[in-house]
Parts: sequence; C-alpha cells; structure tokens
Amino acid sequence: MLSEENHVMYKVVVNGEEQYSICPEDRDNALGWRDDGKRGTKQECLDYIKTVWTDMRPLSLRRKME
Repeated sequence: MLSEENHVMYKVVVNGEEQYSICPEDRDNALGWRDDGKRGTKQECLDYIKTVWTDMRPLSLRRKME
C-alpha cells in the first residue's frame, strides 16, 4: 500500500534570495515565494532542487562577495 505522501503532488518554489523549497501543489505560495515550474512527487522535487540549488548562499550575500 502506498503512503499518503506518495499521493500528494508538490511544486518547487523559490524566493527573492534564490532559496528553494517545496509545498503541496494545491496550496497557495507563501508571501515572497514564486513557482519555479517543477512539479512532482516530494522526492522528485527534492532531487530537482539538489541539481539547481548548487550555491546555498542567499543572493544578497553572493552579490556582496563578488
């Protein structure tokens, strides 16, 4: 039997500091977060984030360090 988690679809969201997270697809984004475009199971979304979020520093810090 599949767990309830396997039935929930998620979306990847990103904020203005280019930090990534996931939330259930049927929920509105939290203030300051926008859709990245990736949707899928929780694991698919987490795997995607691992490939695109290669620098964990917030955007403002990266800009200061340039």
